Amino acid sequence: MNKRERKDANAVRGAVAFKPFKSHTPFRERLVESGLFGSGILSILTTAAILAVLVFETVGFFREVSLAQFLGDTEWTPLFSEKHFGIWPLLSGTLLTSLIAIAVALPLGLLAAIYLSEFAPKKLRKVVKPALEVLAGVPTIVYGYFALVFLTPLLQRFIPNLAGFNALSPGIMMGIMIIPMISSLSEDALYAVPTNLKEGAYALGSGRLAAIFRVTIPSAFSGIVASVILATSRAIGETMIVAVAAGQQPRLTFDPRVPIETMTAYIVQISLGDTPTGTIEYRTIFVVGSTLFLMTFVMNIISQRMARRFRGRT
Repeated sequence: MNKRERKDANAVRGAVAFKPFKSHTPFRERLVESGLFGSGILSILTTAAILAVLVFETVGFFREVSLAQFLGDTEWTPLFSEKHFGIWPLLSGTLLTSLIAIAVALPLGLLAAIYLSEFAPKKLRKVVKPALEVLAGVPTIVYGYFALVFLTPLLQRFIPNLAGFNALSPGIMMGIMIIPMISSLSEDALYAVPTNLKEGAYALGSGRLAAIFRVTIPSAFSGIVASVILATSRAIGETMIVAVAAGQQPRLTFDPRVPIETMTAYIVQISLGDTPTGTIEYRTIFVVGSTLFLMTFVMNIISQRMARRFRGRT
């Protein structure tokens, strides 16, 4: 065996005798990892339990009420002696207040986002943006009573036929409530647009406004659309404002001057404890909750898909 062969044999024996170093994960890291895993599993189980309860009670409701009656009737009176279970009055009230809220929040929130991202100095931006987001921290019941005791009497001076309980006043307050959601998320999307896109627009002779509306906003459109849909979902799920200021009269109308009832306000009405558990009236809570869940779930899916679609284009 020559020198080279002896060297190769020694290398092989050394490789066989080598034992790789086994790193031991510290106990604290394993504990943190287990805690994070448990938190994730707990959230999944909680969501699954909520869905299971909704599905179970909804199935029990449709054993007594047909789907044709639920979708075909135009009256909702489960607490009356003559019971009707048409979901459309609650659905129309929910959509009406949500549309009013978006009509208020979208222009104001988007203009605030454009100002903060394109015009406001950095020092002013650091002050105004947190101040604007304070609106999101105001309890919703405060908005509701403000709409009832201040905004409605104020609007009645200009709209004589406006009822004491109506859809217009809570819709406006809901719009003010969701302005921070649209402005903050849209401002983040606008601020994240690369500077070279704006500089390219300026190099081609565009003015500041032209660059904003033809380059910056289209580039951030995915984030803007996502913020609007998320804010709409928030408006649809709002409870206390409409429960206090909109009235609890389910009617199939799109007149914002009259009292209406939303799905969330109806859930509050039935959840006061006067309805016996296990009755058909009690199960209406869950079928309305399931309808509300499907609406917000579909809107969140649309938000994600539109965000991906426009992100791919930009």
